[in-house]
Amino acid sequence: MSEVLVVASRTLGGERLHGRVRELAASEGARFRLIVPQSKPSSGLVIYDEAVRDAAQARVDLAMSVIAGEGIEATGEVGDPDPFLATMDAISDRRPDRIILSTLPSTHSGWLRRDLIERIENASGLPVEHIITDLSQEQLPFHVALVVANKTSRGDELISHLREKAQSSDRQQLYIAVVPQQDGGGLAPREARIRLAAMLDRLQTEDLVSSGMIGDPDPYTAVINALELFTVDDVVISTLPGERSGWMRAELIERVKRATSKPVEHVVVDLTAPEAVAG
Repeated sequence: MSEVLVVASRTLGGERLHGRVRELAASEGARFRLIVPQSKPSSGLVIYDEAVRDAAQARVDLAMSVIAGEGIEATGEVGDPDPFLATMDAISDRRPDRIILSTLPSTHSGWLRRDLIERIENASGLPVEHIITDLSQEQLPFHVALVVANKTSRGDELISHLREKAQSSDRQQLYIAVVPQQDGGGLAPREARIRLAAMLDRLQTEDLVSSGMIGDPDPYTAVINALELFTVDDVVISTLPGERSGWMRAELIERVKRATSKPVEHVVVDLTAPEAVAG
């Protein structure tokens, strides 16, 4: 059984890459090892290093869920931010039979501007197959929704909305959850991560394919950073009702709508013990 090392980041969900993986699995019984280098937003927005790693891990998690659902043998891990080092680290750990490198077109790919393919071929001596995915032209084979929530992240109204959304989608539905940290000290990231884990557990109980990350304490910045890190079809923002929500008082929904061309859905969750704080 041959082993194929797949290196991809933003283009991971592209149909050409996905189709090639299916083809090799069917024709050669190949097994796959996925490496996702950590990738920062291109716009220069401030983002926590932890969130960058979370974003790469979310890509790994979603890819593994999709591949496992098709019965394809694969493992996945987050790699070094430098795609060359990420690839060479993986090769030194366990040498594959071949490498598939997936990038954006040359006009948009920082990897290609660094002559990544030639450097990997020369350093490894392995065959490198290059797959180009133009995200501006190619529809992903999945419907991806960015879900932003904090205190309402496990609310019944939100989970019901996401379940109905998956049932009505004409493509497989994937969810990327973002839980913004809260200002107020060193425990804030920990508390956000606990909420994120609880939300993902709830989604998985509903058989909804999901992964996620903690985000910037400012919910608007958290959304904009996530839109830079991921290719999504729409955005779902969950808040407390009306004036009980700091996010609503800050006009978060309207600001996000002005910042993106993606549809923005608003889900109101009325908790039994509401707290007059953000989100």
